Amino acid sequence: MNIVNNSSLIELAETIADNKFILGDRLVEIGISGPNLEATLSSIAMAQAELGHARLLYKWANELQGINGSKVEIKDQTGKAFPAAVNTNNWIALIAGVYAVNVAVNLVMKAMISAEHPELNAPFSKMLKEQEEHLLYSRSWCKQLLNDRGAVPKTLKEELEKVSKEALQWLIHVENDKLLTSEKIILKNSNLVNAYKETIEKLTTLGDVQHV
Repeated sequence: MNIVNNSSLIELAETIADNKFILGDRLVEIGISGPNLEATLSSIAMAQAELGHARLLYKWANELQGINGSKVEIKDQTGKAFPAAVNTNNWIALIAGVYAVNVAVNLVMKAMISAEHPELNAPFSKMLKEQEEHLLYSRSWCKQLLNDRGAVPKTLKEELEKVSKEALQWLIHVENDKLLTSEKIILKNSNLVNAYKETIEKLTTLGDVQHV
């Protein structure tokens, strides 16, 4: 099987890259005014990692199109980032976005690794460790905000719901994409949608989230 020029795989790669590009950008823009010094420093570090992931994924997307990815300069996203992530403008929305987006991305990456397609050659293994750290950090902040006082818990839940709806729409699209499933890039029993719903629900009900 030749996966070069597989339009669905290119779209998937660009969607993940776009979301990571936007997360990196927002982590700098909003994270610089985080609630404390530790949060600000962590945001800058995560921004560098997310932008690095985006570069790797854009390079991969270009290679899938037969283009030398190392020679392509990335100045902006391709338009596939989730609108909720693009429109992030405050710390609570930022934390919700980092968590909700990366939960979805993590599920897809792991599903593709599990499928063991011989020609995939995706850069996921280089990214997963840093991504897990981002998930742990953002989940910890989400729990802290859910236990806060006043309007903060409600605001976080609203922001999580906003970005989660868009992430779920994407996961439904990925699960039902015939080009991805017929080429066994995503296996039919990947269960991405249910896994995502369960993960977000466990967080919002302050359950014990052990797995992403």
